[in-house]
Amino acid sequence: MKTLEIPKDGLDGLKENWKSDAMSGFLVFLLAMPLSLGIAKASGYPAAMGVLTAMIGGVVVSILQGGRLTIKGPAAGLITVCAGAVLEFSAYVKELNPSLAEAEVTAQAVGLTCGVIVVMAVIQFAFGLLKFGSLSDFFPHSAVHGMLAAIGILIFAKQFPILLGVDASLTKGLSPIQLYTHIPTFIAHANWSIAAVGILSMVIIFGLPMLGGIFKKIPAPMVVLVIMIPVASVLGFKEDYKGSLVAIGDFWGNINLNAQFGALATGLFWKYVFMFLFVNSLESLLTVKAIDGLDPFKRKSDYNKDLKALAVGNGLSGLLGGLPMISEVARSSANVNNGAKTRWANFFHGFFLLVSMVLLIPVIEMIPNAALAAMLIAVAYRLASPREFFSIYKVGPEQLVIFLATIAVTVAEDLLMGVATGILIKFIFHLLNGANFSTLFKAGYQVREQGNNIDILVTGPAIFSNLLGFQKMWNALPAGKHVTFNFSASKLVDHTFQEALHHFEEDYHHAGGHIDVTGLDQHQALSSHPMAARKIGKGGAAPVVVVLDERQEALQRWAAGKGLTFDGTRTNNAPKFDGFPIERGATVRFEENVVSGTVQGLSIEISDVTVTQVDFAGKEDTHVTICYVAGAAAKFPEFALEPESMHTKLSEMVGGKDIDFDAHPVFSRKYYLRGIDEQEVRTFFNERLIGFFETQPEMHVECHNGKLLLYRKRDLIEASEVQEILDFASALVAVAGK
Repeated sequence: MKTLEIPKDGLDGLKENWKSDAMSGFLVFLLAMPLSLGIAKASGYPAAMGVLTAMIGGVVVSILQGGRLTIKGPAAGLITVCAGAVLEFSAYVKELNPSLAEAEVTAQAVGLTCGVIVVMAVIQFAFGLLKFGSLSDFFPHSAVHGMLAAIGILIFAKQFPILLGVDASLTKGLSPIQLYTHIPTFIAHANWSIAAVGILSMVIIFGLPMLGGIFKKIPAPMVVLVIMIPVASVLGFKEDYKGSLVAIGDFWGNINLNAQFGALATGLFWKYVFMFLFVNSLESLLTVKAIDGLDPFKRKSDYNKDLKALAVGNGLSGLLGGLPMISEVARSSANVNNGAKTRWANFFHGFFLLVSMVLLIPVIEMIPNAALAAMLIAVAYRLASPREFFSIYKVGPEQLVIFLATIAVTVAEDLLMGVATGILIKFIFHLLNGANFSTLFKAGYQVREQGNNIDILVTGPAIFSNLLGFQKMWNALPAGKHVTFNFSASKLVDHTFQEALHHFEEDYHHAGGHIDVTGLDQHQALSSHPMAARKIGKGGAAPVVVVLDERQEALQRWAAGKGLTFDGTRTNNAPKFDGFPIERGATVRFEENVVSGTVQGLSIEISDVTVTQVDFAGKEDTHVTICYVAGAAAKFPEFALEPESMHTKLSEMVGGKDIDFDAHPVFSRKYYLRGIDEQEVRTFFNERLIGFFETQPEMHVECHNGKLLLYRKRDLIEASEVQEILDFASALVAVAGK
């Protein structure tokens, strides 16, 4: 049986995949153009410099990058650092030259910020040479997410007055906290023509994805521009509201060696060098790792190579007057979902941006700033949504304390102090939970290898601060072995460590190995989350009690009536779904409410899985009830079958291949069928099997490595509907085996 063929790289990859990569690059360009403009303006830069940054990230960095599917460009995560640098350098320039005009002060401040970016890029390149690409794992997840949430809170504070068209004089000199306290004042002084554009833009950005189907594929920011440019023109923005539209000016004439280094000897300069270095490198590396998890071909990026490529892009962008760039998560996720195959999608996205700055500047200058503010507020919401707070709390109350403390200090002071506070509190929790100073940074373990088995006894705490030592050990393990991690001698295993071990388990499983985790039964979990921190309590294990809801009780009764078992706990069983199409462009994070057993000789598992996707609107979790079938005697090819919809028709337009049967128009209209080996799929789908699908209710059916995965819809179903899926699965296997 054929497996998914990994796309070629380099020029061969361009020849092989140019159509899908160009289409994805174009769709990402539609998303990147308005966001790049808005991020630059919010950062205190000329709007066009955001597009310059994205152009360099696409056209230049794509050739050098260590990841295949990430999109490089300016990101909202660096807005607060950029804006802070421009603001403080403006004060520095004014102090040296009090008579300078405001525009010249800002220009010099931007130039000094560009100088900071260039110096940061040199250090970042050195980090890549020194193979520091794995250092991002050192930082606890709750502190990192707290930093990003704080950035979202700061972005909202800055953009809300712009959304309402408030005069800039009302916001001048206000701290982030003061901006929030002045919200009633901003509403009272809103320009309601501008505010109408901003609010309607928000409705489109948040509302379009809610329509589902084909609408989730359409870049909402571009829809905003298509609607709001004519609206702003009708409302007379250009004539009546000076400064309410994007200003580009002489874009190509302004691209010079714009970086300035006059403040190199000051503490202010180096303060921002390290702030840019920290946030830029950390956020970019986290994105690369996240996108690796979405790659349907399970390719692993070279983090150190990517760090060096990023440094080259940052250095060039800074020299020419641009912003810092990172691997941006929303654009990169869209790239995966659009069907990109190689790094050439990033190149095409940059190329289309370049063409737009040659041909479309007059159109770009018709974009209302309020529309860009709406886009940035949507990004801010993604970073600091209530769901993020709740997700952190579910991992454990101590994680929420770290998260909130990081937010508070970041908003009140700065990013470095905020993250440092989060790390300090994390250390305090670890010391209280059984770790000691001598083991905080030391990875304690014993490795014993016997034939195909490798046993690893963890003898000390397994926590974020000694994670790099454990990673060095497990990355050196030979592939294809049966590895057992035994935590019975470890007093403490934290959430960050378990996340890292989970990702390693997925990678090792994909490479042909197997991992078991034992010894945690005597640990006390700090919450019911499957990756909650665990410690040895004085009275031994304190099992988490699962309280069943009405639906779970119904599933339990149904399972008992069928002689099957039911487990209501949430587990991390993602490797089981590795390679199934349900994971393309998404990640199966958790499995719960598992009904399992043997039915008619088949191994059956019916469960609720959490599928996580990331798009412009943010991280979205979809809960799906699926049926997993193993042990079928019939030889099934690799295929994916789903009911036809507007979404599948769009997929065909951008290069998807629907296997139709001329002799069976009913089946061909009813289902969208894909397969790796088309001839093998056509042979398998004989008259009898096609007739079965034509007469049965619609069902999603996927097959990988001889195992089946079925679900009615991308949603949970009630216990009363589970029998229908089970009957369908049994009948399908029976028909296929005839």
